[in-house]
Amino acid sequence: MTDTAAPPPEPPRSTPPDPHTMASAYLDYYRDTVLRKLDGLSEAELRDSRLPSGWSPLELLWHLACVERRWFRWGFTAEPLQDPWADQDEAGRWRVPGHMAVQDVASRFRAECARSREIAAGAAFTDRAAVGGRFADEREAPTLAWILFHVLQEYARHAGHLDIVRELADGTTGE
Repeated sequence: MTDTAAPPPEPPRSTPPDPHTMASAYLDYYRDTVLRKLDGLSEAELRDSRLPSGWSPLELLWHLACVERRWFRWGFTAEPLQDPWADQDEAGRWRVPGHMAVQDVASRFRAECARSREIAAGAAFTDRAAVGGRFADEREAPTLAWILFHVLQEYARHAGHLDIVRELADGTTGE
């Protein structure tokens, strides 16, 4: 799933200290971390769960692709989406559409991350999300800063979940 087996480097200490650059750099770090945690798992390990809650690593990756869509495309730019909740079934449980192969999910994840990067790079940290997509009025619309930090914390949490899943699957630990 990854382009390299080496762990992604944490953003360097020389990263410009402005919050927009820093949040974007750390978000990319966690995007790469998630892919690296899944690299080397078999299709069965990606599709099966080892957890009482029942989610699989592939479902988590699809969830994160949909998180990118919901917060950046539908949320920040108000782009109309046919199914912004494509990662959930009627009960709110994560699911991957049955027709999607592992590589399809990984490709969509990468494409959504690339689009999110473009959106974030083209806006100021203080810009508010557009109204009409995810947000019905200006009072609900968060800033790009809020969205970047919200998505960043979601990635950090899910990368930690994948640490545990990977250790259970094959004993692999570490960053």
